[in-house]
Amino acid sequence: MEGHPVDYAHLAPTLLVEADGPIRIITMNRPDELNSFDDALHTNMRRVWDLLIDDHEARAVVLTGAGRAFSAGGYLPNFIRNNRDAAARRADVREAERLARAMISCELPVVAALNGPAVGLGCSLAVMTDFVVMAEDTFISDPHVSIGLVAGDGGAVTWPLMMSLLKAKEYILLGDRIPAAAAERLGLCNRVVPRADVLTTALEVAHRFAALPVQALRDTKRALNMPLLDAANSVLGFALAAECESFGTDDIKAKVEEFLARSESRASGV
Repeated sequence: MEGHPVDYAHLAPTLLVEADGPIRIITMNRPDELNSFDDALHTNMRRVWDLLIDDHEARAVVLTGAGRAFSAGGYLPNFIRNNRDAAARRADVREAERLARAMISCELPVVAALNGPAVGLGCSLAVMTDFVVMAEDTFISDPHVSIGLVAGDGGAVTWPLMMSLLKAKEYILLGDRIPAAAAERLGLCNRVVPRADVLTTALEVAHRFAALPVQALRDTKRALNMPLLDAANSVLGFALAAECESFGTDDIKAKVEEFLARSESRASGV
């Protein structure tokens, strides 16, 4: 079907979209903040999946991060805000649910290029894609519980479908880092390569996807994602509501005070 060219420019500078023939390369572009999710990046990441569906020249997607991280997940000022502002945390939860559903529902095959650590929401995004390439010297982790939050934005939905439930509980409840080689063994990534080869490898895989018959590829992806969508429908609402509630707990209040004290110490040179 013919259509007008899709303009991604308004997503910049937090989210960059470039074309490599039929491939759309999405880059989270907050390198100084390790591509953590401020409001702009969170909203733009949710919006980009709808734009991609309207991009009739696109056949596959590569998702990566600028700088030395894929994504550090949550943004500290937002974490502090959500502890203090109930309306803000409810808005964040609604946005998180829309993002997860938009990404899971995207018909284009998506390859994650983990050029560096993928933590929290960054880890959730990576494993909601269709193919994960990891740098051999990096890791993924979901530390929600260890800092006092319910793991609401993806891990509780996706990980039990990708590994044993016991292993999913181990890594989500304890929040331990999962090195690339272990992630491959567990089923959380497909390829482990030297850091310098991550984007090249991801593009090679994306071009293989792009060369496949369009309807067969997209509808097979939709079929394969139906258990994931079912899991999202049954788990995501509760998990995100519980995460929203946990932002108001004494545990999070103590963690916020700890973060603030640390920041003040660094600022004063202590």
